[in-house]
Amino acid sequence: MLRRTALKATVAAMLLAGLSAPAAAEMTGVTATEIKIGATFPYSGPASALGNVGKALTAYVTFINERGGVNGRKINLIALDDAYSPPKTVEQTRKLVESDEVAFMFATLGTPSNLAIAKYLATKKVPQAFIVTGAARFTNYQEYPFITTALPSYATESRIYARYVAKKFPDAKIAILYQNDDLGKDFIHGFQDEMKGAFDSKVVTAAYEVSQPSIDSQLVLLKSSGATVFLFAGTPKFAAQAIRKVHEISWKPEFLVNLISTSIASVLTPAGLEISKGIVTATYRKDPDDPKWANDPGVKQYLAFMAKYMPGADIADSNYFAGMHQGIILETLLKQCGDDLSRENILKQTRNIRGLALPLSLPGIIVNTGPKNNQMYTQAQLQRWNGKNWELFGEVFNDDPK
Repeated sequence: MLRRTALKATVAAMLLAGLSAPAAAEMTGVTATEIKIGATFPYSGPASALGNVGKALTAYVTFINERGGVNGRKINLIALDDAYSPPKTVEQTRKLVESDEVAFMFATLGTPSNLAIAKYLATKKVPQAFIVTGAARFTNYQEYPFITTALPSYATESRIYARYVAKKFPDAKIAILYQNDDLGKDFIHGFQDEMKGAFDSKVVTAAYEVSQPSIDSQLVLLKSSGATVFLFAGTPKFAAQAIRKVHEISWKPEFLVNLISTSIASVLTPAGLEISKGIVTATYRKDPDDPKWANDPGVKQYLAFMAKYMPGADIADSNYFAGMHQGIILETLLKQCGDDLSRENILKQTRNIRGLALPLSLPGIIVNTGPKNNQMYTQAQLQRWNGKNWELFGEVFNDDPK
């Protein structure tokens, strides 16, 4: 009798163990020793320079794995080349999800690339975590419930400029030259959101196409409007043109330029370091090349990482420290997930990163995602070019969702 009872108990325990197996199987891409994560980057093609984000992320994952991984699991990051081509992104993402069976997608780079795969991944309920784009559309957490973003949105950056102008130049007429695509239009929308009904009477705009050889005519037109504040919202090639032309026509407005077009190497130097003097932009990050950060622990961490894992690479290339930050946010996310690496919990934890100060973020700029905030960065500080380096000024602006 006792034997029969013991046998029944053993069978019951086996059945319970069997019933629990499907729950474990729901953790796609996860074993006791590994988690598989998918990513695509433009390692080739017209935007291949941006592939450096993926290279630095991969190097940081190596760094994590050399320390034993996260919660006892190594990270198997499968980062494929999509050549910045949306059809290729779709092809590679389908392979990662359906053949490689990754747990989730992470750090996919580019607005068109992410847009091309968003619906597919949402249908599959695969998190599209901390994507590398500033397109404002992806900050709509209701429309894109599986997405979190890793760059300040262009709309956030625009609102910061609008608040600065409203405070310092309340009566100014404002001119905006914008690239006629999602990037440029996000800056227009940001000013409209802040200025409400005053936008039409106080702002004059002009657009340009990326296929145009020159933006000279738009700049002459905007100067003739009498505007004393000027915002350029576009890409680096045209930013350099704008800086030169504004100088040539002796227009002296308060000159604002969007962050992605303020590289010293690719914008300010070609335009002229001296004539770029006075330009204002918003930033969320330290410049590792700037002497004022020489003894900063975060900059030292970045330089040590680059020296060991990416020797010979240009430390001033912001794509590299973006990649390192992506690695840190990935490690933080996985630590928070613990042993529950189901897609549901991964998604939940992407919206639960609190109080994280990244090494190259400016003091006071903290990652705080939440149920109604899918953005890694919602803060920035203004800086002005003095002819030799950037000087921070003012307080940290906050654009946290209300």
